Amino acid sequence: MLTVPERFTAFRIHKNDKTITSGFEKISLDDLTAGEVVVKVAYSDINYKDALAATGKGRILRTYPLVGGIDLSGVVVSSEDSRFQTGDKVLVCGAQLSELYDGGYSEYARVKADSIVNLPIGMSLRDVMALGTAGYTAALAIQRMEDNGQIPERGPIVVTGATGGVGSFAINMLSNIGYEVIAYTGKTEQEPYLKALGASKLINRHDIEMGTKPLENAQWGGAIDNVGGDTLAWLTRTTNVWGNIASIGLAGGYKLESTVMPFILRGVSLLGINSVEMPLSVRTQGWKRLASDLKPTKLELISPTTIKFADLPQAFDAYVEGSVTGRTVVEIDASLD
Repeated sequence: MLTVPERFTAFRIHKNDKTITSGFEKISLDDLTAGEVVVKVAYSDINYKDALAATGKGRILRTYPLVGGIDLSGVVVSSEDSRFQTGDKVLVCGAQLSELYDGGYSEYARVKADSIVNLPIGMSLRDVMALGTAGYTAALAIQRMEDNGQIPERGPIVVTGATGGVGSFAINMLSNIGYEVIAYTGKTEQEPYLKALGASKLINRHDIEMGTKPLENAQWGGAIDNVGGDTLAWLTRTTNVWGNIASIGLAGGYKLESTVMPFILRGVSLLGINSVEMPLSVRTQGWKRLASDLKPTKLELISPTTIKFADLPQAFDAYVEGSVTGRTVVEIDASLD
């Protein structure tokens, strides 16, 4: 029988005046934010947002202190919601963990029932954290594009920020369901990696002349953009008739300087992707697809690294610096899998 000890280990983030500090602490269940379901955590992962939050390099948390980690998987210890029973294997991705609510960097978590998804059939607790928010966001982008009429026959899909988690998953998933995929990256030394995922070719972002016309030569059927800024504006000008652009990231800037001409004269659609706030039905459907037609065939290539919980603090700087290729899974209690 699963029980919660009086005190357990969590990686917690504090703000003292303007200084952010973080580290391991012993806390109790009463220290955690409210939720209907208590989970013994098996795995979490590291996302860019996690690194920004833990190091204080980005304003991610909206309240302090909080346990870090926007994703978790594990086993239900207790539940006040009839949808979940003790012993159920579950996952939570995003859902404002480590923003408004305590997250997955803890031996035990207390979460809201509406944020929980049952572990999909055919996937392990580690598998879903190897995917994490990055994999789910890529799947959501593809789903929204398809709902808006995207099909392989309309031309290749360009994926920017291609070596990142979302970009890597998007390339592999799109390739697996019949799309030609073009990887847009400044890390051309990663060509073997990107082609192994399914990219047909690479575009070196440093070689691009984006032009200044309201409409440039149409080059692709659609795009998944992790960059934003000038890159997103360029994509609006170069996407073909009735193409969809899924906008996910803003590493290149949050401003969008464009005209209405791509949207009016070519019917281009700009789809905003928010993987945090959505109905449970949408979350569940997304994970069903991740366990079926969108299941990555290169999961271990994209998420090759597993670290122990104790090694977590040393892993963040590489994410902030952008020197990481591939995702990292955080092992908290592998015996639950």
